[in-house]
Amino acid sequence: MSDDNTTALRKIIHIDMDAFYASVEQRDFPEYRGKPLVVGGKPDSRGVVATASYEARQYGIRSAMSCSKAYQLCPTAIFVYPRFDAYSSVSKSIREIFSRYTDSIEPLSLDEAYLDVTEDKLGIGSAIDIAKSIKDAIKNELNLTASAGVSINKFVAKIASDMNKPDGLTFIGPSKIKSFMEKLPVEKFFGVGKVTAARMKAMQIITGADLKKLTEQQLVAQFGKTGKFYYKVVRGIDERPVQSHRATKSVGAEDTLSEDTNEDSVMHSLLQQISTTVANRLEKNQLKGKTITLKIKFEDFKQITRSRSFLSPINKADDIYLEAIKLLEEADIGFLKVRLLGITLSRFYDDVVIDKPLSNQLEFEF
Repeated sequence: MSDDNTTALRKIIHIDMDAFYASVEQRDFPEYRGKPLVVGGKPDSRGVVATASYEARQYGIRSAMSCSKAYQLCPTAIFVYPRFDAYSSVSKSIREIFSRYTDSIEPLSLDEAYLDVTEDKLGIGSAIDIAKSIKDAIKNELNLTASAGVSINKFVAKIASDMNKPDGLTFIGPSKIKSFMEKLPVEKFFGVGKVTAARMKAMQIITGADLKKLTEQQLVAQFGKTGKFYYKVVRGIDERPVQSHRATKSVGAEDTLSEDTNEDSVMHSLLQQISTTVANRLEKNQLKGKTITLKIKFEDFKQITRSRSFLSPINKADDIYLEAIKLLEEADIGFLKVRLLGITLSRFYDDVVIDKPLSNQLEFEF
């Protein structure tokens, strides 16, 4: 970044590890290297793809795809279950590398984070040079690659990090942001999912330039409060700070039944297991929740949620289980067969600040 014209601007880096889980597996197990690898479950299981190696992605395999679909696309792919303990350990090492340059680190998950290096510890000054140094350290010390985006705010830096994967480094400076945002397809905007993108395209909003034609009032009318965010970011404005400590808002777990069922005994047994998992995670992080939410996914993949709030917080497995059973009964699903159940606790009694990404935020079906 220019030291002459941007001294008042922030220097933000977004680091995103490349195919993180798959890359760790290929690093640790040489027999996986250079081959299509799917992390998430076995091809005959009911699991979903957590991460696919770049070799597997060439066949069209993507995260959140069912493992059975991934197998159809590439029958020769290697399928493995995730090793979250290994990934968490590597994530801590990555975080240690970040901390050499700045204490202003906002982890988004095990494999990505924002860094504010406006004032870096080593006095390097250039955010681009810092990003290069971080990438080199990750490669040399951990034998993994990361992609980095560098800009003046979080929104642009995150988009930049995805532009030249894998092992990429993209800088979008202040003078380039306007034209970059105007050319950007709306589906590339962080926070614009498939449904919103479809709505925008139906309104002939295809690129940032089209989005920019609408007033803030028009965007709010169409998209609610998020419309204010769209109005700012399409103009390259994102004032969100890098938050070194992010309060945990929810703790949950979910699991897929071995086969679709509406048998109470089977569902109750699974809810008891999930309740124990959630209780252990709450205890580990010294949290108690005032709101419990039950997630029910049916055989046709449609899903519903049911919630209840309490005056006094809970975190014990028995309490969580009993409340989950009540919510299941109130859902009155009748003869519908259930595929997946999940439990989440939120509205925590203690405002505990967690300075590391939590494994409970990684919820995959196995």
